[in-house]
Amino acid sequence: MHDIRNRVETAAAWIKKACQGLPKIGLVLGSGLGNWIEAGTIRKRIPYSDIPGFPVSTVEGHAGALLEAQIKGVSVFIFSGRFHLYEGYTPHEVTLPVRVLGLLGAESLILTNAAGALNPLFATGGLMLLTDHINMTGHNPLTGPNVEAWGPRFPDMSQVYCPALREKAMQAALACGQRLEQGVYVAVAGPSLETPAETRMYRIVGADAIGMSTVPEAIIAHHMGMKVLGISCLTNKNLPDCMAATSHEDILRQANESAAALGSLLSALIPNLGGRHG
Repeated sequence: MHDIRNRVETAAAWIKKACQGLPKIGLVLGSGLGNWIEAGTIRKRIPYSDIPGFPVSTVEGHAGALLEAQIKGVSVFIFSGRFHLYEGYTPHEVTLPVRVLGLLGAESLILTNAAGALNPLFATGGLMLLTDHINMTGHNPLTGPNVEAWGPRFPDMSQVYCPALREKAMQAALACGQRLEQGVYVAVAGPSLETPAETRMYRIVGADAIGMSTVPEAIIAHHMGMKVLGISCLTNKNLPDCMAATSHEDILRQANESAAALGSLLSALIPNLGGRHG
């Protein structure tokens, strides 16, 4: 934990010097979801490999760069690409960017992901707002010594996903004419996709969508006092009694197609979150 704290503090100090401003809003883009960002909105692009102490994305569909961007006049830190447990990173490394955001003063964090729909009423290509989550990764990023300056030893988890941000997301979806489902996201470690029996189990325990990310980041952001919003792009449908074969390539293809819908939603939502800086 001492090593991670040093890496977080070093990265935060480096970014603070490298960037023009310190946005109050952070956004993490999941697999294949970065295509909606227009080049003209990006004020600065920093490859993760340039940031001291940062891991590097190893998965196709994750660009691996920190963007300082302006979304309709609102300054946002965008993490284009994330880190996963299945890459071999520890839970502390997976959530290092979120820790850095917290130290830089971010107040709100939007987490996006590509997920499989478990709820049979949800359509492939649709968007789902996270109301809650189930952590089935077998890991918790708060394991180990607690840094009191970052948050409490035993954080309350009764309301991880901010109701006020969820309401603003619903209003933004209405404004841009998009259907926005609401449901529970279950996170698994991966990288193997789910079997029919596993899919049936996750549905029985109350999950509406499944993926391999987001939950560790949400835990850390909540631990640090940030308001958290989660949005899933439903890239495939998991029906245990007629399970269709899929692949990472298929998921990326659908994510790329869904990126426009996600981009429209985020473009309508972010200006209503405040945080105008330069």
